[in-house]
Amino acid sequence: MPKDNTETKHFTVDCPNRLLFAEIADKWSMMILSVLDTGPHRFNGIKRCLEGVSQKSLTQTLRKLERNGIISRTVRSTSPVAVEYALTPLGMSLLEPYRAIYSWTCTNLQKVNAARATYDSLQ
Repeated sequence: MPKDNTETKHFTVDCPNRLLFAEIADKWSMMILSVLDTGPHRFNGIKRCLEGVSQKSLTQTLRKLERNGIISRTVRSTSPVAVEYALTPLGMSLLEPYRAIYSWTCTNLQKVNAARATYDSLQ
């Protein structure tokens, strides 16, 4: 987000950017895109990589990402039928910012943990 010191940013309830941000920046979306960064995966392959995700949450998140054009869903006519998910070019364009956020978490985790401990000790 560009830094603009002259005006405070306001996110109204009906702001389309706010809705899109909410749909692509949640934890499961970010983790799914990280999994698909290695190539197409089937549903259970994605689920195995995301410890703790429920089938319902994974299904909802995959549908949301597909609706937003971030991933594609391909039905393979094999026996049994296989469904494969992959990043679209639009989804691939999210990888660089996601990698930057992940790198930030790795770099700053100790500082965040220290801040949490300080905060918790004052509560």
